[in-house]
Amino acid sequence: MKKRIAMLLTGVLTVSMMLAGCSGSKGLETDELKISVYKGVEINEVAKPGEVTDEDVENYIQSVLQMNATKEEIVDRPVESGDTATIDFTGRIDGVEFEGGSATDYPVVIGSGQFIAGFEDSVIGRSIGETYDWQGVFPEDYKNADYAGKDVVFTITVKSISKEVVPELNDEFVKSVSKKSKNVDEYKKEVKKQLGKDNEKNYESSISQAVWQKVLDNTEVKKYPEDKVKEITDSLIDQYKTTAEYYEQDYETFIQEQMGYSVEDFEKQVDEAAKASIKQTMVTEAIADKEKIKLGEKEYEEQLKKMATDYGYEDVDALKESAEEDDLKEIALNNLVKDWLKEHCVQKAAE
Repeated sequence: MKKRIAMLLTGVLTVSMMLAGCSGSKGLETDELKISVYKGVEINEVAKPGEVTDEDVENYIQSVLQMNATKEEIVDRPVESGDTATIDFTGRIDGVEFEGGSATDYPVVIGSGQFIAGFEDSVIGRSIGETYDWQGVFPEDYKNADYAGKDVVFTITVKSISKEVVPELNDEFVKSVSKKSKNVDEYKKEVKKQLGKDNEKNYESSISQAVWQKVLDNTEVKKYPEDKVKEITDSLIDQYKTTAEYYEQDYETFIQEQMGYSVEDFEKQVDEAAKASIKQTMVTEAIADKEKIKLGEKEYEEQLKKMATDYGYEDVDALKESAEEDDLKEIALNNLVKDWLKEHCVQKAAE
């Protein structure tokens, strides 16, 4: 069964579009909604992206190197700063174990500051299999006030030692992460070019989202299709009920404990989310109808390629396998409408 893509738009809505107003109007009205302004909508000016610097390139490459780091098991020396030591530990206050003070097979990066001062330093120089006691003091501002300022003794056992090995930036590494570049210089140029494209894409996306939000803010829904609202809310609630069953909890308990709401408040939010989704569908279709924005076969194929890239799918076929065609067409049409709105918006400098 295909999954529904979790995006802003859900489902396909068929509405009767009785458009009112003259062709020069900046808004539109149908039996179901009224948009006060959508054509030439004003938004705060979005700053254009600056030039990609050498530092930007270096920072990006360092992140790629870090992502490709490997784990090396250490067996011939004690723990050093920067190592990951897998430990068992048991904490006692006044000789009594306390809640949250014990763990087994816990990986801690020495020097990361995960534990109270002195704990991680005490592991340095310890060998695999070594067990020892370390005495420390919880800080006065410790998050658990019951332990703040108290002496504590931890019994710690070192189980294993490993170290993160970051690869060297060389031609061999470049070939492993790039289909285009064959050496470091080519890779740096490739990265600089790609970062420039990404910055431009983010700039255009910021404008598009700002315009779309403004149009939604300018929209009053006069009548929601109640059957569609119910269909979406029931579907979402069923998903949470299924999740509750997975965690072996009843629905009400799951919502209260995991979501932090009463069932009544939670289902009100679900209803609001369903209406927000339907509102976007209604606005998309109304503007597309008024401005004669058509999703032809060519436009659809272009949008599929863009969506596959944006959503991280290997190709269009993989995207189609994961989603319902109606959902994809709805998202594609929304993208076309957003592009049209972006082309017709007005950016105004902040006062």
